[in-house]
Amino acid sequence: DTVRGVCEILGLDALYFANEGKLVASVPADAAEAVLDAMRAHPAGQDAAIIGEVIESKYNRVLVKTHFGGERILDMLVGEQLPRIC
Repeated sequence: DTVRGVCEILGLDALYFANEGKLVASVPADAAEAVLDAMRAHPAGQDAAIIGEVIESKYNRVLVKTHFGGERILDMLVGEQLPRIC
């Protein structure tokens, strides 16, 4: 909620921030729960979650569900990333 609020105020998209220390893994659906359990068993992975799924689509694009229930294409970043402050 905090990140969403700041992004709304500044007109930014959090999907394009530099962010060290995060992992997005693509695993077969039948292994997802086992991988999730293994990740949650480690202190650094206690908040691990399934955030999406790969499905067949005529678009061949990554679609993101919006906060308002719609969908949008997740495009490649154009231009410069936000500068790192660490």
